[in-house]
Amino acid sequence: MAAHRARRRSLGGLAFLVAAAVTGALVLTGTGPGADRADAATTATTDTVTPTAVTWSDEFDGAAGTAPDPAKWTLETGGTGNGNNELQYYTNSTDNAALDGNGNLVITARKNSDSALQCWYGPCQYTSARLNTANTFTQAYGHFEARIKIPRGQGIWPAFWMLGNDLGSVGWPNSGEIDIMENVGNEPNTVHGTLHGPGYSGSGGIGAPYSLPDGRAFADDFHVFAVDWSPEKITWSVDGQTYQTRTPADLGGNKWVYDHPFFLILNLAVGGNWPGSPDGSTQFPQTMTIDYVRVSAADSAAAKG
Repeated sequence: MAAHRARRRSLGGLAFLVAAAVTGALVLTGTGPGADRADAATTATTDTVTPTAVTWSDEFDGAAGTAPDPAKWTLETGGTGNGNNELQYYTNSTDNAALDGNGNLVITARKNSDSALQCWYGPCQYTSARLNTANTFTQAYGHFEARIKIPRGQGIWPAFWMLGNDLGSVGWPNSGEIDIMENVGNEPNTVHGTLHGPGYSGSGGIGAPYSLPDGRAFADDFHVFAVDWSPEKITWSVDGQTYQTRTPADLGGNKWVYDHPFFLILNLAVGGNWPGSPDGSTQFPQTMTIDYVRVSAADSAAAKG
């Protein structure tokens, strides 16, 4: 990921949540940003993956204004800055995360005028949402994808990512982190995919960017962001175009910690060390629209090690 990010998001409250949830989580196991390091990344190619049995999904069908399914998602709350000096307060309100009635989940970042809502720096300037499946679903290996239309604006930071379900016991980055998609608003046509683990976290995360051709912006349309994960390999793609593959050989002798179940996270941050703060050009509200999230088993061609 970008070298501007000093470290990954602090996960204090979430670590407690994960520790409490691991026993009850659905666990499926397979059989078998720091400085961008493109030396081990593959050239973008079309990679056809045969769909396999879906092990978990959310199509976000439901009435407009409905909250995300609590049987699938937990909404985190708080305004700690998440270790990155982020400016938003995450709420569990449908003002910030709700179905739109057209088969989408919409995460909305808004300006906040409620002085009673306190963040790490004082009264919160923004509200937004962050959802995870730590209590409801974890899986090791397979195909993980979401179809998302991301926002565009200085200081806006959407992400689709995963953390190890042992976060509560071993902490971050020992738990491992797989960033399937991150974007910062000052890079409208580029997303990043990154690994964080012991010895390669924060600004030392191992990953690569992917840019749309012809200068097109990701905010102009929906795109499918995916990883295929096997015991010895993780491959990233955008709209079926593979742009990066990582293996234990890329870690410089550091530990490959992608050998246990992970859970999913969707969030829309505002501000922070990497994207910087919103400025006069940033319009609010900002929306991240998710058509679906789907996870399938580890027997697709691209998922095999």
